[in-house]
Amino acid sequence: MKKKKIVLTALYISIFTTIVLTLGSYSGSPILGGFGSISRLMLIFASTSLFLYYMRMNQSPELEPAHIKNEKREKDDKKNNRPDRPSTRFVDVAGLDEVKEELVEIIDFINNPEKYHSMGAKIPKGILFYGPPGTGKTLLAQALAGETDSAFFPASGSEFVEKYVGVGAKRVRTLFEKAKKEAPSVIFIDEIDAIGAKRTTESNNEKDQTLNQLLIEMDGFSSSQTVIVIGATNRLDLLDEALLRPGRFDRHMFIGNPDVRAREEIFKVHIKNKPIDAKVDIKNLAKRTHGMSGAHLSNIANEAAILAVRNNKKNIGIDEFNQAIEKVIAGLQKKNAVILEKEKKTVSYHEAGHALVGKILNTDLVAKISIIPRGEALGYVMYAPEEDRYLITKEELYNKIKVLLGGRAAEEIIFGEVSTGAKDDLKKANNLAYQMVCEYGMSNLGNRVFEPAIIKSCYGMIDTEIKSIIDSCYDESLKQLRDQSELLHEVAQALLEKETLTGEELDTIIQAHRQKNYSIAT
Repeated sequence: MKKKKIVLTALYISIFTTIVLTLGSYSGSPILGGFGSISRLMLIFASTSLFLYYMRMNQSPELEPAHIKNEKREKDDKKNNRPDRPSTRFVDVAGLDEVKEELVEIIDFINNPEKYHSMGAKIPKGILFYGPPGTGKTLLAQALAGETDSAFFPASGSEFVEKYVGVGAKRVRTLFEKAKKEAPSVIFIDEIDAIGAKRTTESNNEKDQTLNQLLIEMDGFSSSQTVIVIGATNRLDLLDEALLRPGRFDRHMFIGNPDVRAREEIFKVHIKNKPIDAKVDIKNLAKRTHGMSGAHLSNIANEAAILAVRNNKKNIGIDEFNQAIEKVIAGLQKKNAVILEKEKKTVSYHEAGHALVGKILNTDLVAKISIIPRGEALGYVMYAPEEDRYLITKEELYNKIKVLLGGRAAEEIIFGEVSTGAKDDLKKANNLAYQMVCEYGMSNLGNRVFEPAIIKSCYGMIDTEIKSIIDSCYDESLKQLRDQSELLHEVAQALLEKETLTGEELDTIIQAHRQKNYSIAT
């Protein structure tokens, strides 16, 4: 503003002098008339130049609209090779309310550091996000940088891993040097377990040197440098203890799969710019997507939109969402798959066995049974849990294994032999039994937990217990289906005719069968 006043004053003086000299030449004044026409032309030129310069100053960024200033700043940032300032904010992150509340304190620290420095408080140097993939760890890091208008430096742990000694350590130094220059800044290292894994007694290899450099850099911040390091991993148990201690990663935050309320909020975020049919019930969709991550829900909303375009619809309806959920869970539908009639019959009894054992044991609600091939599966049963569960009892785990083995049991009862169709079921059943023995203390070995390091030495004992659980569950599935063999035939025949049964249609078949048997008995 001071510069503008100087230019404006010079402009006024120049114009005034030009007018006085011009009038003096016409009035015949010997003093003023002594200045020639060339001098007057120079003053006129100077006045014009000052006027144009002043007008250009009035169009400076101070008086420009905000969006024009932001566009110019973005161009300048790119020109000067400055890091991005993410546009993501906390309003773009649905669910995870508890985590966002914890991060608000760090945002306030970055925005108002004096308030905390006056109390002698130090900003946390590092935050570690851990949990299953697709739960929003990267999005949270971007939102933290966006909320504080901090420079954002994303990196992956694998970027620092090289076969040449010293390269990884040099890249770590370079990254932190850039972040310090651009402070306040956020360094985000995804899959940090690639460089932060526990060190061993082996030789000091390249990965260890890279980790050592990371530890040194995280210790090297001064109190005046506002640099936050955010790490993300799916395997917290792999990380070195020196990396996890306070002073490096001060805060560890678990980012898990969303609950039903959070899934509803996530769906709302992903459909807010999409034309959704009024009949679509978001609460029902949230209930049906139990156990899915935020990435799964985003994919479902996107797939539903693509299907609506493919079907030439103006709105995204419930049919598109149903198909999208099936696509995400079971894979791509094989429309032209040629299946032998014998195999189709086997698949029908297999899937009917799963569904019936689930109904008999009253496990998760059956939403759909299908013998239409999807992905690698020739058929599938979709379940829709009525509520989110965080604790599972020993009996419920046994029932889950029985349902998984119900398909194989149905094949043995009807055909007298089993097929390879139970490959995935067997894998899941054995994994559950392994967890019961080694992690949950739910076997004849009592309250024992077996760490990975000692499993090899106890393998025979563990294997015996796993076999005992699997065999007992399989025998129970066989017994249940033999007792309901007529109902098994009816469900399988309905599947062969329609290829797909909803949960309501299955309930109707079961209810009709029970009424028929009751009438015969009476």
